[in-house]
Amino acid sequence: MSDYYLDFEKPIQEIDLKILELKNDKSSEKQSSELLSLEATRETTIKEIFSNLSRWDRVQLARHPQRPLSLDYINYISDDFIELHGDRYFGDDKAVICGIGRIKETKVVFIGQQKGKNTKENLFRNFGMMRPEGYRKALRLMKLAEKFELPVITFLDTPGAYPGLGAEERGQGEAIAKNLLEMSKLEVPIISIVIGEGASGGALGIGVCDKMLMLENTWYSVISPEGCASILWRDAAKAPDAADAMRVMPEDLKKMGICDQIIKEPLGGAHRDFEKIAEKVKNAILNEIKLLQESKIDNFLEKRIDRYDKMGIFSKS
Repeated sequence: MSDYYLDFEKPIQEIDLKILELKNDKSSEKQSSELLSLEATRETTIKEIFSNLSRWDRVQLARHPQRPLSLDYINYISDDFIELHGDRYFGDDKAVICGIGRIKETKVVFIGQQKGKNTKENLFRNFGMMRPEGYRKALRLMKLAEKFELPVITFLDTPGAYPGLGAEERGQGEAIAKNLLEMSKLEVPIISIVIGEGASGGALGIGVCDKMLMLENTWYSVISPEGCASILWRDAAKAPDAADAMRVMPEDLKKMGICDQIIKEPLGGAHRDFEKIAEKVKNAILNEIKLLQESKIDNFLEKRIDRYDKMGIFSKS
């Protein structure tokens, strides 16, 4: 049972409350049969709800406060992860985790945007919104990866780059732009996995890659549905319409050639069975690393540039 329910999950919450009430009522003679009936109803309800989710429902699921975060995946995937701090110019950005580790026998560099699991953690992590020093820290680790010929694994989960005055004064736009340039020619494989929100240049600043993987209930776009609705219709309440118009989901992006692989989540979302989804992510990463390492450097660099050259081309069908 969950202790947090999204609006479309309210029918599940009602059943869960009944199950909890029945479990606490030891006097009921029909407890066992009623429990079995309620649990069967619960499973049916979950299947019905999650087989008919709208794009907007899935955007909400990508933001679920109990959804696994970058550090959860890194700590599960790698037994010997060592975090490295600082950009060597200004300071350390807690909104991004960077370090080196091993997936089975494969040494890699991890870079992951990190939100918090509660208000205190979110304030510490700046809600996963990176500052310029975060992008420069990430680039420092990418250059380290290039020097030691290590694949780069990036986890994308951000509502966007931090738009504060200090961030702008320290060159937020320049830091993101430089990462785009440097990542486009980095001579090691780059695999990006969208594990939650992939919003705007905030995500793209560590998202230039050879292979883009997306968890089933995630989104990736130049702007959030609320932001789009506010601009187009001057009404953030029209975010569900914007999500449909923008086509932000993995299936949409796979058709556009942006997403290479969709990793199916457990029924109800990644937070309902973390080990299952983490194992899938681990295996998908290892498989992609193997395929990329079989290519010569010139080959996958050429493919990386070709991948982005094809995006945004308009043609009449």
